[in-house]
Amino acid sequence: MPKGGYMSGIFGRSPVSPLQEHMAKVYACVSELVPLFNAVINEDWDTVKDRQQLISNLEKEADVLKKKLRLNLPKGLFMPVSRNDLLNVLLTQDKVANMSKDIAGTILGRKMLLPDIIQEDYIRFVQRCVDACKQARKAINEFDELVETGFSGQEIKIVSDMITKLNDIESDTDNLQSAIRYKLFAIEKDLHPVDVMFLYRIIEKTGDVADLSQRVGSRLQLMLAR
Repeated sequence: MPKGGYMSGIFGRSPVSPLQEHMAKVYACVSELVPLFNAVINEDWDTVKDRQQLISNLEKEADVLKKKLRLNLPKGLFMPVSRNDLLNVLLTQDKVANMSKDIAGTILGRKMLLPDIIQEDYIRFVQRCVDACKQARKAINEFDELVETGFSGQEIKIVSDMITKLNDIESDTDNLQSAIRYKLFAIEKDLHPVDVMFLYRIIEKTGDVADLSQRVGSRLQLMLAR
């Protein structure tokens, strides 16, 4: 049966496909953080500006998709998940894109620099946060198959394994974040206090990208358990 076939046969277009479309846009937004931070390290502010603008545009496109889905979501869906569950997933996905936009805006607005001692670790950190979003997208892309099977059978194990891997990736980002904080703490007395404050804030927000991505998986996992 085609993706969303059962749902589409009853209601027209399934809300699952727009949810997946939104998550794809969120992932596109988050993915731009890697080249943005590489440009920061190279102090290439023209590229930083270009990437920040692209992230902002992608976040706006994701916001349009979010609003469209919310407006068109029926209030009485005949499916094994509630309308509120779907909206919670959507809003969590939306927070991932918003966080990426906030990071990029702060970086550009303050022309923030990363101290040499954390640059290599930071790129690994950002990439792993992007990996978390990518894994969340993979899990969401299985959502229609879960609906088709009535949240039963082998598909549940497939998605559960994806979520377990997502949790492992998020744990990796926690470890990388701790290592970066430790190195920054060792040199923070040599930096301007305001710069240090914003560096810690950016580190936290970058970690939040992975944390929020994990929450997307957690909300999907809650549906599996009901």
